[in-house]
Amino acid sequence: MTTAVDTKPVVILLIEDDKGDQELTRRALEKGKIKNDLFIVEDGKQALDYLFRRGKYSDPAVSPQPDLVLLDLNLPKIHGRKVLEEIRNSDELKKIVVVIMTTSTQEEDIIRSYEMGANSYITKPPDFQQFVKLVQEVGHYWFQVVVLPPKEE
Repeated sequence: MTTAVDTKPVVILLIEDDKGDQELTRRALEKGKIKNDLFIVEDGKQALDYLFRRGKYSDPAVSPQPDLVLLDLNLPKIHGRKVLEEIRNSDELKKIVVVIMTTSTQEEDIIRSYEMGANSYITKPPDFQQFVKLVQEVGHYWFQVVVLPPKEE
């Protein structure tokens, strides 16, 4: 079980190609009260390499299994929906919490993401303060309110 009272920091994998959103997320997590290790990949191919420990991510010290994946849908190389599909089709990864964090408000994206197994779907607010609050609330909910299953290591 992973909770905020664990001594080890929670591992968060941010899959986001926008440098500005990467920095906003990093800053929001720093301001939050959740002890975390943030790992960032910038496209769908890097995300799958990280999650399946391929190439430069083959060492578990470099790519620890995340407790939470923050996934943008609109990614270069491999779309976020394909990344979500690969996570949910993997026996080793399917229990990982995946939160879609995207600018898309398209009903089709929302419905499809949930049908594919997303745990949450969040539209990124344009305002910095709202974005910080949102990221902090996500961390609080998934690591202080919810009880998660143990990791498959």
